[in-house]
Amino acid sequence: MTMRVRQTTLPGVVIIEPRVFQDDRGFFLETWHTRRYAEAGIEATFVQDNHSRSRKDTLRGLHFQRTRPQGKLVRVIEGEIFDVAADFTPGPPSYGQWVGVSLSADNFHQIYVPPGYAHGFCVVSEVAQVEYKCTDFYDPADEDGVMWNDPVLGISWPTTDPILSRRDQQHPPLGRA
Repeated sequence: MTMRVRQTTLPGVVIIEPRVFQDDRGFFLETWHTRRYAEAGIEATFVQDNHSRSRKDTLRGLHFQRTRPQGKLVRVIEGEIFDVAADFTPGPPSYGQWVGVSLSADNFHQIYVPPGYAHGFCVVSEVAQVEYKCTDFYDPADEDGVMWNDPVLGISWPTTDPILSRRDQQHPPLGRA
């Protein structure tokens, strides 16, 4: 077995626990393998890789693109984050629901957030570096967001006073996103 895939309550959002080979030299793992991930239900074509570095209590999100939604495969290479996928699209039974998971450089876990969900994360360690693959290109004209502390979503973030970008401070609540 090369990895374990855990389903979440949101359709298509999965947690991946890759097999990690460790010894006195360090470790080795596969962070993407098209065939193996497709067998696990992730049939994505990635076109862009992103890398961010943030300090403790930084909250990035909740972001999405309206007409060119991005699927994201997220992992942490330094530190720890609380990562969230949220359903903001009216209609499906999962509307207003969210899933959160701890991703860290120590646990090697990944989350796959398919196109159509809002995504965000909060840094819980002193510093965190996050890498994620995207299924479509970033388009600033198409980007939008949902307020991080939206009362309908009721996300249990690990901070009550996050460090937010100016843009993230201005996202509307769920009903108006």
